[in-house]
Amino acid sequence: MKRRHQVLAEADTEPNSRTHGRRWAAVAIAGLVLSAAPPTAASAADFEIVLPAGTACEFELRVTGTGGPETREFTDRDGNVVRTLTAGRGAELTFENVDTGETVELAANGSVISETRNPDGSLSVRSTGHTVLILFPSDVPAGPSTTLYTGRVTYHVDTQQVFTLTAVAGRTRDLCADLE
Repeated sequence: MKRRHQVLAEADTEPNSRTHGRRWAAVAIAGLVLSAAPPTAASAADFEIVLPAGTACEFELRVTGTGGPETREFTDRDGNVVRTLTAGRGAELTFENVDTGETVELAANGSVISETRNPDGSLSVRSTGHTVLILFPSDVPAGPSTTLYTGRVTYHVDTQQVFTLTAVAGRTRDLCADLE
């Protein structure tokens, strides 16, 4: 299952896809399993995504980033990925309200994102540090929202790619409000 929220090992080829947008936005900020097999590593690449009005913010949102953290995948003895760990400095990000040209720039900051694959195919995710999480109207709580969390965030991603925010500790910054 492709992770839409953690932009980790490789870039998707569909820059406006639901998977690509959320995956890159969350991990790029992050600066940003246990198994018998050794982990594999990869780094994020530069990217640009455009999310239509009503998905990430009420307006069309462009996110560009440079750099990114390292990701390690941990597999079970059968070679199945059971956990992913992303850690280090994230990407330098620019968020732009396409309608007005207003921008917010975020420096690369560090965090650690631990993603556990559940037997039903869903994901349990815990992020500490700096994380941008984009929630769509189909998520819980319903978006559109693009929020920078500084602290700890946990959420669940079901097999239909619905995100459910389960806990937040620390500071939040509403990036959509900053871009209006």
